[in-house]
Amino acid sequence: MHKPKMIICDIDSTLVVKHQTLTPRARACIEKLRSSGVYFGIASGRPLYQIREGYDMWGYDDFDLTIGMNGSVIWDNIDKKEYNYYVMKKEWLKETIELMAPFQTNPSVYRTDSQIFFKEDETLKLYAQFFKSKVEVAKSIEDLYSEETAKIMFRLENEEDMPKAEKWIAEHPNPNYIGFKTQPSLIEFCDKRVNKAYALKKFCEMHDIDLKDVIAFGDTTNDNEMLTESGVGVCLKNGSDDTKAIADYITDKTCDDDGWADFTEKYIMPFIE
Repeated sequence: MHKPKMIICDIDSTLVVKHQTLTPRARACIEKLRSSGVYFGIASGRPLYQIREGYDMWGYDDFDLTIGMNGSVIWDNIDKKEYNYYVMKKEWLKETIELMAPFQTNPSVYRTDSQIFFKEDETLKLYAQFFKSKVEVAKSIEDLYSEETAKIMFRLENEEDMPKAEKWIAEHPNPNYIGFKTQPSLIEFCDKRVNKAYALKKFCEMHDIDLKDVIAFGDTTNDNEMLTESGVGVCLKNGSDDTKAIADYITDKTCDDDGWADFTEKYIMPFIE
């Protein structure tokens, strides 16, 4: 371990408990890192407009880098520029809906300022209460593939079906897009060329940062590339088995117990001070 030039974190179940604010301990770590010249960024499967709602709740304007939509979009707060990368074509979106037909799911997609679900469920109700942005029910299944978008999500009605769904997806590979778990009951599909590591590399290239000087934190499958491509990859104690397997370190505590801040204080701050 050495002083990093940048730290990048997944949000839910890594930096914060889902839909909750930063703890005072985490905020103190972030502020100390940034005041010491270490860039700080977050990476998420959410769109930028939804991530910015989190910034508002946390009391920040922005961090140095925001990666959204699993790497399909970034906000470079140093240069004040947004960059968009690969999206899912309409025919690919339709194909994924057909692929996931054997499972009971509620597919959804993001639009410019809203999220569209195929049907109303508890997740939709929760999002409608929690986020300021619009949450809508599709008029028909065709609405979900009427426009290109960065990704499509499938919420499994039975979390126990996840191993079967992952196996099914692995048995039906596609040259254009990939499917992966992002939460215990959520699978997402996006263009095969894009992931959080792809967006991180773009940012680092623009600002002359060597990836070996980046420490990345995550907790599940859509963080794996980011952890392996960074100089140091850290998985939270509550993380999934596949992410723990590729990580250089696993935190001593879970996200619920401020695992990110605890690791940062113990193993990174000695190189900052």
